[in-house]
Amino acid sequence: MDNPYLSTASAFLIDTLFGLYILLVLLRFLLQLARADFYNPICQFLVKATNPPLKPLRRIIPGLWKIDLASVFLLLALQMCALWLIDLAIARVPSIEGLLVLSTTALLALILNTFLVAILIQVILSWFGPGSYNNPLFSILYSLTEPLLGPARRILPVMSGIDFSPLLVLVALQLLKILVVSPLSDLGRALAYG
Repeated sequence: MDNPYLSTASAFLIDTLFGLYILLVLLRFLLQLARADFYNPICQFLVKATNPPLKPLRRIIPGLWKIDLASVFLLLALQMCALWLIDLAIARVPSIEGLLVLSTTALLALILNTFLVAILIQVILSWFGPGSYNNPLFSILYSLTEPLLGPARRILPVMSGIDFSPLLVLVALQLLKILVVSPLSDLGRALAYG
């Protein structure tokens, strides 16, 4: 496209629309791994929103070790498609290897950011409504974050009634972003556009 404003607007629109749906599929995948309550209204919404592409994919791609490989494939395909369309909008042509690495890196970053945001929301909600575990959102947040916070509590137990495990997990997640995601992202850009 000759108009840089139109290119930027197109890239933003593609990123936003794909990003929202990728987030829905990712949340469904993570909540399945965490064995969240399937009857929770939020889980029901995620299932209904993501079933159209996942049902046919599950016929072709079976699960493995209780991991929904159809969701993983869909996430990777959607992310690669989004990045390719964004590059097309801004008149760049990436290599397929670079696109694969960049897509994997973007999904890893999204997973880490999802956990970061979920833990922060859970901490804030615990200040205002401690013990409100019957709330559907709090139940989902607990299911999502407990696989990370539980082991962190064993390393750093509650002291004087204060749970420091969220702080420990937040620091670990941020370190993973710096030490794993950033170098992979640089490698992906080098492969895609170098």
